[in-house]
Amino acid sequence: MMDLGEFALKLAAVAVAQHTTLERGLDAAARVVQQAARDKIGHYQDESAPFPGWAPLKLTTIAERIRLGYTPNDPLLRDGTLRASIVRETHGLEAVIGSKMPIAAYQEFGTSRIPPRPFIGPAALENRDEILRLAGRAMMAGLGFGAGPSYDAVAE
Repeated sequence: MMDLGEFALKLAAVAVAQHTTLERGLDAAARVVQQAARDKIGHYQDESAPFPGWAPLKLTTIAERIRLGYTPNDPLLRDGTLRASIVRETHGLEAVIGSKMPIAAYQEFGTSRIPPRPFIGPAALENRDEILRLAGRAMMAGLGFGAGPSYDAVAE
């Protein structure tokens, strides 16, 4: 039989395991969103309510892209810098996926001269089921059910 001290230690161990697996699960979910956002760069996106579909590039923009040596009609893609700038940061049970490049915000939300071409918001919304699945696996693993999730299987 377990005494109260042993029981308290067991509960503390479960709490630590739960927090650790939730952190790992959150990072895996953030990695999914990060990759999905990167994959949107260079490809026109349909509406993903509440996010609008991407407007076609203007003919003047296409001509400028060609003049500069870029492909004519791959929206948001020039040399891959914007795509590579999409990063994830996790701290405890919080995750942020985004880019520190100002152009990322201009494209995501639009400006008076640029129509919105959101890629981060839709990446999160479209992967909601996978995010919930990873969170559920992390919760169950933290409680000691099953062999635990393999977060390493989520591609970097």
